Amino acid sequence: MRSAEIIRTTAETDISLKLNLDGEGVSEINTGSGFLNHMLTLFARHGNFDLTVNCKGDIDVDYHHTAEDIGICLGEAFRKALGDMKGITRYAHIILPMDESLILSAVDISGRSFLSYTADIPTEKVGDFDTELVREFFEAFVRKAEITLHIKQLDGYNSHHIIEGMFKSVARSMKAAVAIDEKNKDKIPSTKGVL
Repeated sequence: MRSAEIIRTTAETDISLKLNLDGEGVSEINTGSGFLNHMLTLFARHGNFDLTVNCKGDIDVDYHHTAEDIGICLGEAFRKALGDMKGITRYAHIILPMDESLILSAVDISGRSFLSYTADIPTEKVGDFDTELVREFFEAFVRKAEITLHIKQLDGYNSHHIIEGMFKSVARSMKAAVAIDEKNKDKIPSTKGVL
């Protein structure tokens, strides 16, 4: 089973996270932020990842450290769960509609960390969650997962829909990229022989 458990404790957050790449989309998410709970729940469901997240953060300040540190832990969990990465599909992309919003995501599980993020989220907050933290989350995730990820908003005007579209789109791209290619299940998907 391709799974990982991450524990991260700092002066700002205390996080435990469990990830199963070959799950059924079951999740138990407690971040202290209702909106982030919602995003991670749908990330798990649309990726078919079993995901448990428990975070006690300094949310009396804001959700910055919580969002960033959960991104760090989720990235570490993906990297650990993928192991030597034999047999993975590696590349995947999707253009996902979420009502009026349209989000493109493309991923390369490359061993190289890079995020291209193009979005125009019209409001500064959704509920009490700062929308600028979406980028912070994905930057932390990409850095620790050691992947290349492109997220592009192609259309949309509702902040909730745009962000939800991003999480769903990335989840589905990650699901496809981590899937085992049965024809090449014993091979590293690189001419270098390593990722």
